[in-house]
Parts: sequence; structure tokens; C-alpha cells
Amino acid sequence: MSVLIAAAALPCGLLIGLLLGALGGGGSVLAVPALVYLMGQSPHEATAGALVVVAVGAVSGLLSHARAGRVRWAAGATFGALGTAGSFAGSRWSAALDPGVLMAAFSVLMLVVAAGMVTRGTRKSERADAEAGSEAGSEAGSENRSENRSENRSENRSENRSENASKNRSENGSETTAKESPPRAHPARLRDAVCLREATRLRQAVRRPLGRPTGPHISRTSPAPRTRPLRTIVTASAVGLLTGFFGVGGGFVVVPALTLVLGLEMPVAVGTSLLVILINSGVALATRAGTGSLDWPLLATLAACAAVGSHLGNRLAGHLRPRTLTTSFAALVAVLALAMAATTLTGL
Repeated sequence: MSVLIAAAALPCGLLIGLLLGALGGGGSVLAVPALVYLMGQSPHEATAGALVVVAVGAVSGLLSHARAGRVRWAAGATFGALGTAGSFAGSRWSAALDPGVLMAAFSVLMLVVAAGMVTRGTRKSERADAEAGSEAGSEAGSENRSENRSENRSENRSENRSENASKNRSENGSETTAKESPPRAHPARLRDAVCLREATRLRQAVRRPLGRPTGPHISRTSPAPRTRPLRTIVTASAVGLLTGFFGVGGGFVVVPALTLVLGLEMPVAVGTSLLVILINSGVALATRAGTGSLDWPLLATLAACAAVGSHLGNRLAGHLRPRTLTTSFAALVAVLALAMAATTLTGL
């Protein structure tokens, strides 16, 4: 590994890690173009070497999610094991493909990744706006209830003072009337009871989840989707094929697959997807081990810089807007994909 290549590996690894840490995925798709156009690797060597960067990033992220309890080990291991056949086939197919065709297909993949990240960022921002609106509504409701309670207390105090004064002035005459007439509830107490019922109703309405009807005959917890073995096998094989063929983690495919097929919640699906990616990338790397030589010092440098950049990206994510990061990264990937497609198609 020359000095120039090592100098190029340092910023590329940091950039890949920063994107992985700040966006939670997608940064490994830049490893193949960096290895090909900046470090002089062939397309086959780049797709094989990118698996090392993917595996290192998956391990570091998996440890963090495992400490937080967001990894389903049994589900991830089963899904990853089902995808090993696809990973093996994808690795063999990629090794036998023409390098120009491989890079053209990879540019199409990058465009798909860019479009998927923009769509996912838009959905996240819409959900965040909806949650902010519901929180603002609940805060306004609590403020109105507190104001109503304070007004009721002040009215009750003034009425009690006037009531006591009238009782002191006409104590003798009112006793006989009170004994003969039936007791009636005081208007202030009736108003307090009505306000209490309204406050209880508003509190239940605020705590009720949006878009989910409630009632005595409806369960509040939705049942998990039924797992279909054939669908799970096909999806896992497709994910493994993508990892083996292109040398990418495929988190943009694994996370929706775990959510839709296995019914995992989004944070758990993100953590479990790293286990799936680690299994698929390990199988693909073992399959490609005998097909050619890998520049291990270069890959180790790139992976180490990516790990450092991922740690920095996790801190950076809390200070920048996620939608801005996602849009910027998607634009970068789209520009690189168009440049790769133009360069590859002219050479075919």
C-alpha cells in the first residue's frame, strides 16, 4: 500500500463512518466507488473488500444496540442463516460477471439507495411533525384545564365568602326554612362535578393513541403479523443475494424486511438487521476468499477509519437536522451514481 493510497483511505474511511454514524446506514455504499476510483482496486476486488468495511461497521453497531436491548438474536440469526444461500450465490455470480456490467448495476443500486433514503427521511419528518402536533395539543389541553381549575377555585372562594355573610345576617330565619325544604346541591359543587368529568374525558382523549379506536370490546394492543415461512425464506435469500453480489450491507432492504415479514418494531429491526448483515457479509467474504487476493492493510486502514468516523457521526447526529443530512447524502450518492454510469457505459 503506497503513501498516496493510504492518504486517500483515511478521509474516505472517516467519511463512510461519519455517514454510517449520523444516518444509521447507507454509508457503506460509498466504499466500492472509493476503492475503485480513488484506490485503484478492480470492481471485483472492491466489492469483495467492501465486505470487510461492512462487517466491521456491523460489529461496532451491533454491540451498541445489544447493550440497549434492541437485538432479537434468535430472529436475526434465523433470518441471516436463511440468507446464506443467496449470499453464496450472489458472490459467485458477481465474480463471474464482466466488471463493466457490475459497475453499471452498482450505479443503479446507488440511485435506488438515494431514492429510498429521501423517502425514508420524508416519512420520518412527517411522523415527527405529527408527534409534535399531538404534544402541542396535549400541552394546550393541560393549560386550559389548569386555568379552569384556578377559575373555579376563585369563584368558589368568593361564593363561599358571600354565602357565609348572608348566613350570619339571616341565621334565625334561614334555619326554619332549611328544615322544611329538602336539601339541594349547591351550584358551585355541581359545577365542580361537571368540570371534573370534563377534565377526566379530556385526559383520556389526550392519552388515547392517534388513529386507534378504543372501547370495551376492542383490544389496545395489535397482534403481531403472522409469519409466513415461504415469504421469510424468499426475503432472506434476496437480502443475502444483494449483499453477496454488490458487497454492501443492504440495511435499506433488511430493516423494512424485518419490520414487514417478522413484525419487529423499527428500533429493534435496526439493531437486528446488523446481525443479519454480519452473517451475510461473513458468508460472502468467505466465499470470495479463494477467488482473488485482497489488500488487507488497505482494508484494515479503511475499516479502522470508518469505525472512528462512526463514533464521531453518532455524536454529530444530535447537533444536525436528520433530514438535512439525509438529503445531502442522497444527493451525493445520486451524483456519484450518475458519474459512475456515464463512465461505465462509455467504456462498454
